[in-house]
Amino acid sequence: MAPLARDSAAAAGYLVVGLALMLFVPDVRISWEPSPPPPGVAAVVVLVVACGALVLRRRAPLVGLGISVATFAAGIVLGATDLGVLLIFTDLLYCAVLFTSRRVSRAVSGAAGVAIVAVVVVGLLAGDGRAAFYGLLNAALLLAIPVMWAAEVRRHRTLADAERVRAEQAERMAALDREAAVAAERTRMARDLHDVVAGQLSAIALQSAAVLNLPDADAPTLRRVLGSVRTQSVASLGEMRTMITLLREGDDADPPAAPPRLDELGPLLDSARATGLDVALDDSRRPAPVRAATELAAHRIVAESLTNAAKHAPGSAVRVALSDNDSGLVVEVASTAGTRPPAEVGGAGSGLAGLRERAAAVGGTLHAGPADDGWLVRAELPSEGAS
Repeated sequence: MAPLARDSAAAAGYLVVGLALMLFVPDVRISWEPSPPPPGVAAVVVLVVACGALVLRRRAPLVGLGISVATFAAGIVLGATDLGVLLIFTDLLYCAVLFTSRRVSRAVSGAAGVAIVAVVVVGLLAGDGRAAFYGLLNAALLLAIPVMWAAEVRRHRTLADAERVRAEQAERMAALDREAAVAAERTRMARDLHDVVAGQLSAIALQSAAVLNLPDADAPTLRRVLGSVRTQSVASLGEMRTMITLLREGDDADPPAAPPRLDELGPLLDSARATGLDVALDDSRRPAPVRAATELAAHRIVAESLTNAAKHAPGSAVRVALSDNDSGLVVEVASTAGTRPPAEVGGAGSGLAGLRERAAAVGGTLHAGPADDGWLVRAELPSEGAS
């Protein structure tokens, strides 16, 4: 129901109650004269006007309160104020404190307090302490209770609004955190897709191009290259399947595979050799625990570096060196100039940028550039306990 309809219904209800009080209990009223006249047409008109003011209690509560005060004063002129008019006055006073601005609400509350004090002072000045006491009780019932009630309701509404705003802000912050987490996960998956799947597909393309360029390839060579192509294809399918499984919400059919480690570089080096590279491994690491994230980053750096060497320097000699220092793990991939023209296998050209991001993600650094007669990729990654 709309506010205007609710206020109109309340006004009609007060009118019925007020008329019933006039008809059945005419003595229940405030008398301003020793022998006030019984309720008549004038009293009914005052009640109707007071009920009309109720229609304004939400849209214009101060105007409604002003009309109610006028009907209260009219009762004084008529010799008695009916109980229905008093009930309407307290309702409008309550609404004037609740539905106005904070400044107006305080002003109305202050005016009610001044009126209570004035009633007591007038009683005391008249020399009638008993009248002053009763006047205080009546004024408290008529003025203080509606004002205090409305102030308490207003305070609870203010607290509820503040809590709602705080909850909305928390929800927005949570949504932003979720979006940031999704964006970070997409970036990580894109990096993994490039570092792993793109590298394996590039190796497949390079090996296929090498076979096609051989004028008289013998059967053992073809079988070795095709076997390497199959291995790379199966590995690529496995990586794609793992990513798809992670993307499926609630799909726990197969757990993702454990991340590759530096002790498992053999298949990666064999695949690089199948592309025509002369790969040598120099592992001088001390036995020490290394974080899984660091080993994964190092493995990806070696894989991408070998892929880049096969692309841009086919037939070159590549040295993969693993060592450690006070900072942690050191990975170096050095390649010489290629013996054949670079192969055209396409690519986005974001491999080095992705490797730098991967190294930075675990707190390390990566540098790549020309060195001697070839190319050098050097990464320093923190080991166990590094931040």
